Amino acid sequence: MKYAAKVMKAQRSGSIINTSSIAGLRVGFSGFPYSVAKAALIHATRWVANGLGPYNVRVNSISPGGIATAIFGKAGSVSPPDADRVIERLQELFATLQPIPRSGLPEDIAKAALYLASDASSFMTGHDMVVDGGVSMGQRWEDYTAMRTEIGRRVKPP
Repeated sequence: MKYAAKVMKAQRSGSIINTSSIAGLRVGFSGFPYSVAKAALIHATRWVANGLGPYNVRVNSISPGGIATAIFGKAGSVSPPDADRVIERLQELFATLQPIPRSGLPEDIAKAALYLASDASSFMTGHDMVVDGGVSMGQRWEDYTAMRTEIGRRVKPP
């Protein structure tokens, strides 16, 4: 942001897009340092958007949820060739975690970035666009109702 802002401020237009994470919005999606850094980035996005708005420079962020990429395997010390094979298993897992029953794909994030970079979002600044299939809303409704049924079964007097 520091270097792009100078150029965009001088030309009096531009769009800066930061990549954050749903881990910056809710606990439990990653470790402490990563989550805190992503939360700080969301706040920094808003701060810089406020300062650059008068120059017609927009600053937004994207917070992806579970996007099936080889980075998860690599983070788990899986060799690079094997990490690519992990993607299919991740897609199956991620499809069960959020209301939209499919894994996020890199294209989902690319489309969000394209929108934020385009004139179609010319009146948006300081916004964190969450692209996560709904996982950050909380547990899926069907999981909640199943849990309620199970609680009712367990607490019912014999």
